[in-house]
Amino acid sequence: MYKVMIRDNMSPVAQRILEATGKIEVVVDNDKATSDPKVLSKIIGEFHGLAIRSGTLVTEEVLKNAGQLKVIGRAGIGVDNIDVPVATKHGIVVMNAPGGNTITTAEHTISLMLSLARNIPQGTASLREGKWEKKKLAGIEITGKTLGIVGLGHIGRVVADRAKGLKMVVITADPYVSEEAAKALDVELVPLDELLARSDFITLHVPRLQETVGMINETTIHKMKPGVRIINCSRGEIVKIDDLYQAILSGHVAGAALDVLPQEPPEPNLPILQHPNVIFTPHLGASTGEAQIKVAEMIATQMAAYLLDGIITNAVNFPSLPMEVMNQLRPHLDLTEKMGSLMGQLVRKIHDITISYSGDVANLDTRPLTHAALKGLLGSFTDTPVNYVNAPALAQEKGIHVHETISSAKHDFTSLIRMKLEGHEGEIDEIWGTIYEKKYPRLVKIGEIYLDAIPEGWMVIIQNIDKPGVIGNVGTTLGRHNINIARFQLGRRGDRAICLVNIDTPADEKVIHDLSKLPNIISVRQVHLA
Repeated sequence: MYKVMIRDNMSPVAQRILEATGKIEVVVDNDKATSDPKVLSKIIGEFHGLAIRSGTLVTEEVLKNAGQLKVIGRAGIGVDNIDVPVATKHGIVVMNAPGGNTITTAEHTISLMLSLARNIPQGTASLREGKWEKKKLAGIEITGKTLGIVGLGHIGRVVADRAKGLKMVVITADPYVSEEAAKALDVELVPLDELLARSDFITLHVPRLQETVGMINETTIHKMKPGVRIINCSRGEIVKIDDLYQAILSGHVAGAALDVLPQEPPEPNLPILQHPNVIFTPHLGASTGEAQIKVAEMIATQMAAYLLDGIITNAVNFPSLPMEVMNQLRPHLDLTEKMGSLMGQLVRKIHDITISYSGDVANLDTRPLTHAALKGLLGSFTDTPVNYVNAPALAQEKGIHVHETISSAKHDFTSLIRMKLEGHEGEIDEIWGTIYEKKYPRLVKIGEIYLDAIPEGWMVIIQNIDKPGVIGNVGTTLGRHNINIARFQLGRRGDRAICLVNIDTPADEKVIHDLSKLPNIISVRQVHLA
């Protein structure tokens, strides 16, 4: 039975979905005190999953004490409140729910833009004070105005679509979007400086990254058209709030609409809060009933799939793939992990590694396969728990450089995965593997010798001089120790041969010793492939 904590007043649909599996116990903790990492770190150790919104901070202190934690689910898109690198190091999958609140955040952006253009909040406040300031609160039209969208991701694309419906001119700046993708949306892709100079309204839809923090500052504001209006429904840290305030005081920026702030909630005496040309909402971009149900449903479904079936969806620290692609990859995942484990058990030393994919497998997303190979390799010579998530980070820690090559060139096999240790002086420095009939894993080359072996269970790997009597001697010795041979695969080249012997029960040190003393035996190693 798995145990999951749900926090931050998440929609009850998440609890219902998790409990409906019959295999997950749910604890709902909406106590604000638990948002404090010091408090959370004291209780997180008993949980396998943690489902949160933006109110809970998952820091290094929390993660160090999360001994059983396998997955953190963020019901929403932003993971700023989670220390993702530390979670990755601990092998914890961090998932989010992209798209679940896309429409509602985009609609909120349009609402703020219209409110900003027509002074709707100020008009409401003025009337409540018994005033009639019709002339003072005159606004501007948005038809024909230029909207600059910084960040053309899920939300930015919906904003662009809605803005075009309002007859605005839409331009965008995003270094990760091609001109073809922008043209498909009928928007113009321009450099950021050009967007700043041309836009009447600027809306921000970028993640919180090192290069985006503080991107709206005194310098970038000076590049903007006088009278520009700024909307931020992304992350509060994107805007240097004091620089924006000074630009509004000077009149260079006519107004701003902010759903997010660098500190939430802000200090009540924050000067910009009092300026009449700035309107605010308390981080309501994703706060509609429909959106909260949708993201809660998404994250609960994803967490259950991972805990119960190992299926990873929408992870920010692991390649996320559609289910049909993952189903195609699954046999290759098993094969590459076993190849990595076999290599690690045979060599027992740190080396740089090259993993090559060719044939049909090269047409798939091979990133998870590289993770699997490293998981198998590292798991064979470390007592640190290794999984698909933390394997690359652990490899980097150990100084292992991973080189991946992909080729569509055809070989004798429909798909071929080759794993080679760089700088290894022993005879076994390379392993090749393939999949037969789309589901049966095979080892087809070890070192310089071709063969056909099934990688599973306990295996004795014997290198020998290719002379008569070796197979008989090996079989006799194993039989004398009451060890049954499940399969016996042999490959040879020149005067050398290699035997892969699947056995039903593990061989102890005495058996390995007796095998190694047989005539014409070069080396004997036992490995275990789950």
